[in-house]
Amino acid sequence: MTSKMTLSQELAQQRCEEMPKGSKPLIIPAIESNLSHLTGWDAPLNYVSISKSFNFKNYYQTTAFVNAVTWLAHKEDHHPQICFGYNSAKITLTTHNAKGLTNNDMIMAAKINALLD
Repeated sequence: MTSKMTLSQELAQQRCEEMPKGSKPLIIPAIESNLSHLTGWDAPLNYVSISKSFNFKNYYQTTAFVNAVTWLAHKEDHHPQICFGYNSAKITLTTHNAKGLTNNDMIMAAKINALLD
């Protein structure tokens, strides 16, 4: 018996693509559709980025997570903004060359979520 993959699982299996300057960002309905499948990720009213906060037990767990996200960002060549402290981290994704959100941001959000699954 095979099970259908969720959109989040499908995104997590994709790879980020190079986005040349002037690339077009996703339209709002596409962003909202993706976000409905990406647990915990939110967009501001202008839809130019998405972010999620993560909480951990201690500094060691937080830095291990940040290191894993950093490794993933290097592998995908799509680099988020990461702010972290003792037991929390906030990740923000955007595609600068598109001046907004692209499928790369959705892929990275799904891959980051998968780190904790």
